[in-house]
Amino acid sequence: MRVYPSVIDATGLRFAVVVARFNHLICVRLLEGCTGELVARGAVAGDIDVAWVPGAYEIPLAARVMAKSGRYDAVVTLGAVIRAGTPHFDFVCQSVTDGVREVVRDTGVPVAFGVLTTNDVDQALARAGGPEGNKGAEFARAAIEMAHLCRRLPAPPEVEA
Repeated sequence: MRVYPSVIDATGLRFAVVVARFNHLICVRLLEGCTGELVARGAVAGDIDVAWVPGAYEIPLAARVMAKSGRYDAVVTLGAVIRAGTPHFDFVCQSVTDGVREVVRDTGVPVAFGVLTTNDVDQALARAGGPEGNKGAEFARAAIEMAHLCRRLPAPPEVEA
């Protein structure tokens, strides 16, 4: 059996990060975790472009434009949708999920889905640098790994398992 190796070295890669302003306290922490991890893994800060959008619903459009530009090896999307007393939560979550999936399908560019969907603010804060770590860093690692994997998939794997 041959296996494609997992590579989490961001050296030489370019990233777009689309981040929602809504729930700013949470999103800015996710952004810090994401960009910190990208740089810690070898990315140059100048190779990370950040686009702020009003809310999670707007993430897919910005991600699509950035992915189609050809300037990036991967895109990271960051946002937080917190449940409230109306069905708005469900509509936004479904729309952003479908939209990001379509960006991946239509462009072939790896997109890390970093939109938290939580029942309350405490859950979101726990995942944005709290007791559960910073999911922004996890999303960054996923983007790095997928950027490398997508480059290698057209050729057969080299590593024997």
